[in-house]
Amino acid sequence: MTDEAWQLPPQPDPAVPAPDLHPYPSLRERLKKFLAPLAAVGAFLAKFGVLLVKVPALSVVGTMAVSIAAYATLWGWKFALGFVVLILVHELGHVIVLRMRGIKAGLPVFLPFLGAFVSMKELPRSVYEEAESALAGPIFGTAGAFVAAYVGHETGSGLWRSLAFTGLFLNLFNLLPALPLDGGRVAGALHPAVWLIGLVGLLIFEIYRPSPVILILLVLGGYELYRRWRDRNSSASQVYFALQPAQRLRIGAAYVALIVVILIGIHATYSVRHLH
Repeated sequence: MTDEAWQLPPQPDPAVPAPDLHPYPSLRERLKKFLAPLAAVGAFLAKFGVLLVKVPALSVVGTMAVSIAAYATLWGWKFALGFVVLILVHELGHVIVLRMRGIKAGLPVFLPFLGAFVSMKELPRSVYEEAESALAGPIFGTAGAFVAAYVGHETGSGLWRSLAFTGLFLNLFNLLPALPLDGGRVAGALHPAVWLIGLVGLLIFEIYRPSPVILILLVLGGYELYRRWRDRNSSASQVYFALQPAQRLRIGAAYVALIVVILIGIHATYSVRHLH
């Protein structure tokens, strides 16, 4: 046996710091990073909540600013700004179509990590109007994402390309046929059984990939499905859900076509991302 075989392995130089054996943040650190923006949101609403309610324009700007700040802690301010603007375009689609139908609708209000919502001062007169206004959000949102994709293509910007992909994926998620998502409101114009399919799909996803957002959707969607099922035989419900075959066909065709367009866009804007 050679002398080299008996030599001790090289000893670490004490002047060189030891490598970090735990490069990934701990659970406590991740929770702290996730909850910090929510604490900031709570403090902001506690201080300015009354003013935001009284001045609708301020509620849009204020909640947008809070959402941008929250998302910026995860993705940086540039992506956060673009992401929130894409959500705004989506929500404005709802507002425009609702108001065109003569339904009083407020301006969007943003909730960090939950998206945004539009409050209606009155309900749609039929499930067709509900489905039509629900589709408007993803249609506008998809158009906005394609604009981002075009800018990314022309400039070669990875940021714009990522915004396009994320915006398209967000709109596709919203088209899942489960209440209270947009797809759930569209499903009411197709067949009530589609609601149950969507809810079961979310439940299966939650079992395999637990998520607090999916859990919230399951609770809200389950209650809304129960409420509509309970009132299904009432005269008001039967009038609300009455549809002509042509109306059902238009909604169904638009729903499927939009999903196809989004899938094509997702394929075109996808790029391999490595987690570090």
